[in-house]
Amino acid sequence: MYDTCIKKQSEIKALFKGLPSDEAKYAKIIDLGKALPAFPLEAKTPINEVKGCQSIMHLLTNKEEGKLYFQAESDALISKGLAALLIAVYSGESPEAILKCPPTYLEEIGITASLTPNRANGLYSIHLRMKQEALKALIN
Repeated sequence: MYDTCIKKQSEIKALFKGLPSDEAKYAKIIDLGKALPAFPLEAKTPINEVKGCQSIMHLLTNKEEGKLYFQAESDALISKGLAALLIAVYSGESPEAILKCPPTYLEEIGITASLTPNRANGLYSIHLRMKQEALKALIN
């Protein structure tokens, strides 16, 4: 199942509960991005670049004991924060959970409604890349 994925989504929703404005939500997103661990310089390669993002976004995936762990880096603070929102939920999950647990929390906290079309496309591209990595992990 994917109970931990659902639990992590609830934790993210709690972080955003009661924020008074879109500006406050964006500030929280930026803070989440700033809190991501440093991205390995040697991993900033074309193979780790996420296509479809307005900014330059790198996503690194590691598989350990049947679970996938993600790291991200972007040259844009909002994009990095959006990646952090996805990493907070999907990192440490099994490939099956990543594929079967939709990111409904993003809509529930109002993120998707306040994004520009380009940023929404970038968020979708990051999530798609995570699902592609999950599929690869199942095949290999």
